[in-house]
Amino acid sequence: MSVIEAVRAQAAAARAAGRVLRRSSSEQRNAFLNRLAGDLREQTEAIVAANRTDLDQGAAAGLDGAMLDRLRLTPTRIDGMASDLERVAELADPLSQRFDVRTLRNGLRAHKRRVPLGVLGVIYESRPNVTIDVAALAIKTGNAAVLRGGKEAIASNRILLRIARDALQSSGLPVEALQFIDSIEREASLALLQQDELVDLIIPRGGAGLHAFCRRESRIPVITGGIGICHLYVDQAANLTRALPVIRNAKVQRPTVCNALDTVLVHRKIAPRLVPELVQLLAKDQVEFRCDDEALALATHLPGVRLARAGEEDFDTEWLSLVLGIAIVDDAEAAMRHIEAHSSGHSDGILSDDAALAEEFLARIDSAAVYWNSSTRFTDGGELDLGAEVAVSTQKLHARGPMGLTELTSYKWVLEGDYSSRA
Repeated sequence: MSVIEAVRAQAAAARAAGRVLRRSSSEQRNAFLNRLAGDLREQTEAIVAANRTDLDQGAAAGLDGAMLDRLRLTPTRIDGMASDLERVAELADPLSQRFDVRTLRNGLRAHKRRVPLGVLGVIYESRPNVTIDVAALAIKTGNAAVLRGGKEAIASNRILLRIARDALQSSGLPVEALQFIDSIEREASLALLQQDELVDLIIPRGGAGLHAFCRRESRIPVITGGIGICHLYVDQAANLTRALPVIRNAKVQRPTVCNALDTVLVHRKIAPRLVPELVQLLAKDQVEFRCDDEALALATHLPGVRLARAGEEDFDTEWLSLVLGIAIVDDAEAAMRHIEAHSSGHSDGILSDDAALAEEFLARIDSAAVYWNSSTRFTDGGELDLGAEVAVSTQKLHARGPMGLTELTSYKWVLEGDYSSRA
């Protein structure tokens, strides 16, 4: 069987399993989540061992620190994955939810009812935790999934899929609902993107190249996003003492993820104080800086910091590392223009005690998540009480921001009459 035939067979099996899954009870699907959480904890040692194989091969292949961090599974991270599963199990079941209930002028009783999207095709790089996130949210919402992970995480993904399918079987659910394309050939991804008769939505999780590849090659609707060029604007009305730890959290807490801070914009009136304090603070965390000329001049006298003049592309770069851009702006209007020109539409915020200005910023900046006096690190399904997420969408059709349970459903109209005929 060729790669194309094998992928098509898996997509067909997922489609058939999805028909069974959508008729399952909420209790069965929650039992799967809780069983999977327990199994992950019980098999932590085996998961870490498989992950170590991937990490060793990745290091030998020259993967950078950001990629290796995304790839790494530790007992703490595995326990966090299990806890997320338990939180998802506690969330209300979106399926069969009725909304927009009303009686129409023609006498029909109408409502909308939530239903699964169908079959999700998920293509992802590096992060093996995506395997569990997708399994959790797909099964909870009655969706089947065809997963295509990256070659750098092949051993980790294999063991995680095995554990997930065992939990499906133990819960009386069809194991075919979770399919894993166990091939590192590029042809396998291309084959998945062509299954428009069997797969309903493609969700890429990875870098800009992967997203562009999926948009270019797919016959199936693609959710785009996950590329974060994130900004915080520090206004002249900000409390600078309180602003500094927020900026540090946004940059340093986990720099390799898409909601980490990439650029700080500083109002010119506060720049002589804020820029040196910010650079000195973050230099202790080994942060490097890419500064415009004014910011560079304010920090060049500081000892022991790594500064460089911002290059032509630096303010359009998602750093995914301990690098931070700093630019001085005349006012909030200039900051908003900079964000509109350079943001990827992921997460952007303002630090200011001027409520009217903050509201103008929140209304004008058209990103998936906009913040007032907060770190950008909260753009996350778990932090937004979604339990987990399959992706962060930066587009506007169907879903935007972290995609949790509701975002993995569609709806159908249900119309009830009394043997009604249209006049």
